[in-house]
Amino acid sequence: MSRETPAPVFVALDVPTPEEALALARRLAPLRPRFKVGPFLFLRGGPELVRRLVGEGHEVFLDLKLHDIPAVVAGGVRGAAELGVGWLTLHAAGGAAMLRAAAEASAQAGGPRLLAVTVLTSLAAEDLPAIGVTRPLPEQAEALARLAVAQGVHGVVCSAEEVSRLRAALGPGPLLVCPGIRPAGAERQDQKRVATAAAALAAGASLLVVGRPVTGAPDPEQALRSLLCEMGP
Repeated sequence: MSRETPAPVFVALDVPTPEEALALARRLAPLRPRFKVGPFLFLRGGPELVRRLVGEGHEVFLDLKLHDIPAVVAGGVRGAAELGVGWLTLHAAGGAAMLRAAAEASAQAGGPRLLAVTVLTSLAAEDLPAIGVTRPLPEQAEALARLAVAQGVHGVVCSAEEVSRLRAALGPGPLLVCPGIRPAGAERQDQKRVATAAAALAAGASLLVVGRPVTGAPDPEQALRSLLCEMGP
């Protein structure tokens, strides 16, 4: 299965070494996914790995979930822009000033598109009180999404369980990126709020993130091909 335009899916390159990440990206490239580099891989391959992926023509999502004082996060956004990545995450819980500083830095540097994490997909409603969140999980996700978009952030990361609510609240413009994508019947592993690719897209997701169902499969190419077929043309 080939596509003229990139598929609306990021494959999370959560593999042990930069060499394996590059090999996997090259292997999957004919299917036209984008690729996500998270802390696990970034701490092993660093900026040079990101430069190599970008240099080979891959669209890269740098998933570092920045959460710090505004000046530090703005500096991180500028650094990501210098690497040529297309997307960068930060935590919406960092607050309005941090989000605004990040959006301003991105605009000045010509990118990347910023995605604010609302509630991690590894958390369930019963986990929130322990971190000081008392409102229901969907309300928390919507409040953080509204805060981020109001400060100029390009979109948010949310589970498929919240995506229809956030699409209705935010309108058609903001990007809604859904991790925790699993084929029907697949194990959840450490994810608590998951969905199939077709369900997430039908609910209003812009882009999807899939990791272990592809990278941990005996045949990653076939696993990704099956996922793309599930998503439709």
